[in-house]
Amino acid sequence: MQMSEYHYLPLAPAFFSILVVIFFGVFVLLLLGVLRSAYLHLGVSPGTAIFLLFASLIGSYFNIPIAELPPEHVVSDQMRDYFGMQYMIPRVENWQGTVIAVNVGGAVIPTIMSIYLLIKRSLWVSGLIATAIVALVLHWLAHPVSGLGIAVPVFWPAVVTAVVALVLDRQNAAPLAYIAGSMGTLIGADLTNLSQVPGLGAPVASIGGAGTFDGIFLTGILAVLLASLYHPRHPIEQTP
Repeated sequence: MQMSEYHYLPLAPAFFSILVVIFFGVFVLLLLGVLRSAYLHLGVSPGTAIFLLFASLIGSYFNIPIAELPPEHVVSDQMRDYFGMQYMIPRVENWQGTVIAVNVGGAVIPTIMSIYLLIKRSLWVSGLIATAIVALVLHWLAHPVSGLGIAVPVFWPAVVTAVVALVLDRQNAAPLAYIAGSMGTLIGADLTNLSQVPGLGAPVASIGGAGTFDGIFLTGILAVLLASLYHPRHPIEQTP
């Protein structure tokens, strides 16, 4: 595969545009000051928040190849419908085998942000427990999709994460939701289901990409909503 074949939108353009509209909605609310305190309670400044959301959207186009499976017949240049969403399957030529890749916007950026929140908020125990619970549930909900890889219903990561975060630690529900939603989805849906990828005919099986990116992105929005409802016990600090 050429490097350009690793880079494609995780969703059909019409569905990806919905995420773009959500991003601009958050951007406008931040400009108006409506969500400023919510992001500060989450643990990042409004400017950093906008950068992270924008970087996630842009980064979702890029996949970093890390491994290649044995050769098999693959699907190329098609769409796949799953739970009301349409996912892109890239156009490939001179195909050899399924490539396992890591999505920048759906895996790399959320992982870095989750580690930052774990350290800043010292949520090691509750973060581990919440991530484990979300991972177990999403492992059960994830399904292999022909030509695509592993996918989860779009709203389930946010729903499961909200329940777990609120039950475990309501005062820190926002950062806990981001950590558990991001890492739990990546581990439970993608990493623990890699054994189901061979035979699906997917040219690229992207960790945090098509099939799970939309759920991870919406989990980040959920964390903001929780931050606007439940505040931490300590006062707001200036954050980067």
